[in-house]
Amino acid sequence: MSKKEFFSAFLKQGKNVGSVTPSSKFLVKKMVEPIQFKNVKCIVELGPGTGIITLELLKNMPEDSILLAFEINNEFCDILNQIGDSRLKVISDSAEKLEDYLKKYNVEKVDYIVSSLPLFMIPNEVVDKILEVTTKVMNPEGAFIQYQYSLNAYKKLRNTFKKVDLNFTPMNIPPAFVFTCTI
Repeated sequence: MSKKEFFSAFLKQGKNVGSVTPSSKFLVKKMVEPIQFKNVKCIVELGPGTGIITLELLKNMPEDSILLAFEINNEFCDILNQIGDSRLKVISDSAEKLEDYLKKYNVEKVDYIVSSLPLFMIPNEVVDKILEVTTKVMNPEGAFIQYQYSLNAYKKLRNTFKKVDLNFTPMNIPPAFVFTCTI
C-alpha cells in the first residue's frame, strides 16, 4: 500500500487508523530492538496496519514460533493476509479478545506484545481491558512495546506495568515515543 493509499484509508476510516502514514524504518527498528528473538514462541501484534512491523518481526522470529496479528481494519487485513507466512495468523477482531485466540492457538503465555494501537482514540474502558488482558497473558520475561505520538498514555502505562522505559524516534512522521513495559 502506497503512502497515498494509506492516507486515503486514514481519511475514510480515521477512527480505525491511528496514523496518516506507515511507520518509518527508524520506528520499526525501535519497536523490535527490545525483543530477544532467540527463544520466542509467540508474539502478539496489536494494530499491525499494513504490516511494516509485522514483516520485521517475521524476519527475526524462529521458524517454530507464531505471530498473532489483531487488526480491525478489513483493508489492512487483506494486505496482511497476502504476506504468506504460515507463522502469521491475522485476526480480524478486537485485542480485548486476546485470551480467546490464545486458547484457539494453544498458547499459554505471550513472549512479547507489540502495539501500534492509537490508545488516545480508543475508549478508556477498552484500553483498560486490553492492558489488563496483556498483563495477564504476558510472559514475565517479555515486554509490552507500544508507540504513540504523544506522552498521553505514559501515566496509564506506568499505573499498569512495573517498569516503563521511554524512547523517542524523531525520524518518523510524526515523531513517536516508544514505551517498553514489563510486569
